[in-house]
Amino acid sequence: MTYETLDWASDDGVVEITMNRPDNANALDARMADELFDVACRCEAEGARAVIVTGAGKMFNGGGDLAEFEAAANKADHVTRMATILHAALARFTHMDAPIITAVNGSAGGGGFSIAISGDIVLASDKAKFVSAYTASGLTPDGSSTYYIAKHVGLLRAKELVLTNRVLSAEEACEWGLATRVVPAEDLMTEARKLAARFAKGPTKAYGGAKRLLETAFSESFEAQLDKETRSIAAMMRTHDGPHGIASFLAKQKPEFKGE
Repeated sequence: MTYETLDWASDDGVVEITMNRPDNANALDARMADELFDVACRCEAEGARAVIVTGAGKMFNGGGDLAEFEAAANKADHVTRMATILHAALARFTHMDAPIITAVNGSAGGGGFSIAISGDIVLASDKAKFVSAYTASGLTPDGSSTYYIAKHVGLLRAKELVLTNRVLSAEEACEWGLATRVVPAEDLMTEARKLAARFAKGPTKAYGGAKRLLETAFSESFEAQLDKETRSIAAMMRTHDGPHGIASFLAKQKPEFKGE
């Protein structure tokens, strides 16, 4: 696919995805949803070991392209198709082994807010702002935010953010648990790339296994979660990196993980 709304770059296992509609607040339209799904599949197909998602210009992503929604002949059908494809893309990112770093360079609202907080690591520029924004337009959240937000901040704070559309600064988002770390705007991509390079040299299968275990931390019973832990750590012994990591530790050598 030729990308019209995204920029893609890949180097040494690190993929950078830049939402690139700066004149439209990097807003999510149907084309961007299609391209996010394509790029998520491409990350897996090409063996990405770390992924950075960011926005071009001053904003991360302002949310859904409401002008496109308004122009649609059948608004419900248009939103159904777009949300389904966007959600398929986000599911690919969530379940892939590679850690996902969202580098939130500016305001993240609506669907952009959802994408921002779905990252495994959320790095926020000190100029970033976070706002749910959906109910301000008479809409309900999508893009996985109802899955993540209460887990990150607790149910009462989640309701406050969704119902009042309170805007959080980067520092507040970090204090509340929506961002991992706040960095100066000029250092954001340097820090994101440094972290991605570290992940790209790590045990990718172990990262993926750990991600999947944590996804069910709130939903499985204690015994079921322990069984999943047993199965996952045993599966690591059938990879290259698990036995290699053990042998390297015992030999007091630095491991050279292959992500396999």
